[in-house]
Amino acid sequence: MSGARPRPFELVPRLRFAGSPLGRRRSARRGRGDEMAGARPYRPGDLVAHIHWPASARLSAARGTDEFVVRQFYADEAPRVALALDRRRGMATRDPTLPWLDKQSAVEAVVDLVALSAFAEGADLAIADGTGAAPRWSHAAGRVRKPRGDFDAPEQSLRLSLEALLRRSPELPAGSFVFAVSDFLVPIPAETWLRLRAFGWDVVPVVVQDPMWEQSFPAVGGVVLPFVDADTGGSRDIWLSAADARRRGEENRRRLEAIVARFGHLGYDPVVVGTSDPFAISALFGRWADHRRVLRRARA
Repeated sequence: MSGARPRPFELVPRLRFAGSPLGRRRSARRGRGDEMAGARPYRPGDLVAHIHWPASARLSAARGTDEFVVRQFYADEAPRVALALDRRRGMATRDPTLPWLDKQSAVEAVVDLVALSAFAEGADLAIADGTGAAPRWSHAAGRVRKPRGDFDAPEQSLRLSLEALLRRSPELPAGSFVFAVSDFLVPIPAETWLRLRAFGWDVVPVVVQDPMWEQSFPAVGGVVLPFVDADTGGSRDIWLSAADARRRGEENRRRLEAIVARFGHLGYDPVVVGTSDPFAISALFGRWADHRRVLRRARA
């Protein structure tokens, strides 16, 4: 369908905050919400649906006049959402002549989808670009302020993005969603992940890897294959035996399993992305949200 866009996914938190529906946090101020904060006398313009009828009846009986009391509620505030991006050169191999995942397009599709979903929840969005600079904030009523330029950030791009968010932690209260987008082939210090968890953020690793060449490896023994250097962009041909291909496939599968298991031990629910198609990525995040709903019902 011309002009069609992927559907936003629901921001389902891993842990429920008392009195808060899904990802929303309870505000200290009064306003529209679900959790009752108290009661006060009726004032013209108050919604009839907010009248506390039992309390009104008791007050009317005590005073001998018609008195009305209305409920007050804590306002529901949208969660805050942040994107920590890996924008190093290794995430930008885009040669259309090679049968590899266009990681840069995949990252950009994830950014668009997370922004769409955050704004659908009325949430503000911060994007850390991998250079260590302060995150760029976008408000729900505005446009997304995406990073400028090519994927040419330092090798520790994702770590720099996460540390940029950590330095601005007062802007991201507990319960904020932090989507970390990378292939995770460059290790991140364990201390960084522990600091993220200490702030009570809902961290969602988004693992962007080619399903054929990084998550596994095809049975291509005995042929010559082109390989691209992630740092220089140059390519060269190499010959692999059948045994080499099998070994690479097993190593890649074990590596992905270890990455996902490590996040599980930290209490994170990763999303593994092996496509740059925006609709397929939307479906992956939709399944992630469904999985979280199932977990929440199991804990209830």
